[in-house]
Amino acid sequence: MSEEKDYYKILGVERSATADEIKRAYKKVAIKYHPDRNPGDKEAEEKFKQAAEAYDVLRDPDKRARYDHDQFGAAGVNGAGGFGGFSADSMDINDIFRHFSDIFSGSGFGGFGGFGGGGGASHAVRKGDDMRMKVKLTLAEIATGVTKRFKLRKQVHCPECGGSGCEKGHAPETCETCHGRGFVLRTQRSMFGMMQTQAPCPTCHGEGTIIKHACSHCHGNGVVQGEEIVEIKIPAGVGEGMMINVPEKGNAAPRGGINGDIQVIIEEAPHPDLIRDENDLIYNLLLTVPQATLGDTVEVPTIDGKARIKIEPGTQPGTALRLRGKGLPAVQGYGYGKGDIVVNISVYIPEHLTREEKDAISSLKDSENLQPTSSIKDKIFKAFRNYFNQ
Repeated sequence: MSEEKDYYKILGVERSATADEIKRAYKKVAIKYHPDRNPGDKEAEEKFKQAAEAYDVLRDPDKRARYDHDQFGAAGVNGAGGFGGFSADSMDINDIFRHFSDIFSGSGFGGFGGFGGGGGASHAVRKGDDMRMKVKLTLAEIATGVTKRFKLRKQVHCPECGGSGCEKGHAPETCETCHGRGFVLRTQRSMFGMMQTQAPCPTCHGEGTIIKHACSHCHGNGVVQGEEIVEIKIPAGVGEGMMINVPEKGNAAPRGGINGDIQVIIEEAPHPDLIRDENDLIYNLLLTVPQATLGDTVEVPTIDGKARIKIEPGTQPGTALRLRGKGLPAVQGYGYGKGDIVVNISVYIPEHLTREEKDAISSLKDSENLQPTSSIKDKIFKAFRNYFNQ
């Protein structure tokens, strides 16, 4: 799939997300970028449209299956023959409200009539601030995936009022200015006649309710500074610099809004022996001259232990051996199977020898079997050329 059309990324969900999780994620994104909350913001409007396009595909099992199948470059996503022609490039805002009436109707924003409102409330929905954190993982944790627990200092719902912002025994009251709708209608004369516009209520600021008896602990905000244990599930196969969005685990929102998200940035702890190359792992094995000449069985490290490999007699420097499926899995199921462990072989030439050792080697220097052939030279130099040209 192209980067600009990664529907899962647009909605902030994993590829394994259920239909309910996708619906909740879309509702959250739609609230965040709703035109009533971002008047005149073209970027927010575009993201609102993209979210609608993503939801239109991912909520439909058949469209989603076709999209997943063509994940690396589905050319027909927005064009004819694509997933149904519901494209952010051409859609009208009010079409979105009509198309997804099950989401917008009675949901507390944007009524079914779109911008101008027809019936229904249009309450402003608050969202807590997002948080960002770094998590360092070992190769073993990356190979299997891991669930991490963190104690975070963050905004939490007020324990005294439960997040309502009201003193005990009281509740938010319906705003008398907008009668709970969250917006007011204004009529003014223009060159085209009388025009009616909708604006957030100046009394309740779009919430539809007001607090007359504020909680003394949080002063009516509904949130206080506190600590919370947060579990973050990190899938297998993630890599350095990758960011995982954890929905609604960030700072609590004032007075019953939607919690912010946590963006988790992945760091890889270096492995003492293995070097990562995408999903493959590289191990540089240094053999002695007798091992390379006569052959041997040696141990090489893996993610979860060691493996024994056979060195054939006459193994040349630059040879690469593969332990199939011993590498890392593809993140979120992209790609096929696991990577390999690639064992790059070098041969150690001793720098210091005793007289006896020198005499032993000198006695063999004219041996025909110790002279490299043209084919062996080409094989070795080709291997090193390929290695350095990667």
